[in-house]
Amino acid sequence: MTAKIKYFISGFVFGIILIKAEVVSWFRIQEMFHFQSFHMYGVIMSAIAVGMLSIFIIKKLKIKTINGEPIVIEPKPSDKGNSIGGLIFGFGWALTGACPGPIYALFGSGVLVMIVTLLSAIMGTYVYGVLSKKLPH
Repeated sequence: MTAKIKYFISGFVFGIILIKAEVVSWFRIQEMFHFQSFHMYGVIMSAIAVGMLSIFIIKKLKIKTINGEPIVIEPKPSDKGNSIGGLIFGFGWALTGACPGPIYALFGSGVLVMIVTLLSAIMGTYVYGVLSKKLPH
């Protein structure tokens, strides 16, 4: 149990950073979807740049996992299901003002209405689990 405390602390600190940077702010997210502010676009573009640089460095230096295994990044297929899923995700994000990642940070910061978003995310995950074998691949 004590070994996992570092993950709890890391998540707690990361949540505080998300709140202070206003990355999880409903107002900032609505600004983004109304094209009224660069704030969120700047954060997202910075994350993409850091991710691209990180993957480049991992591949170039052949960095291994903590267990010494090679890191393999498989190409991701692009199909109609990904596009439809992305649209549903985006609509949900625009409607609720929260993507699934920071729901806990928002709820923890006192935005109690996020319980609706959390329950909806859980329900959506459950429905996907039930229907996943019937969905196109």
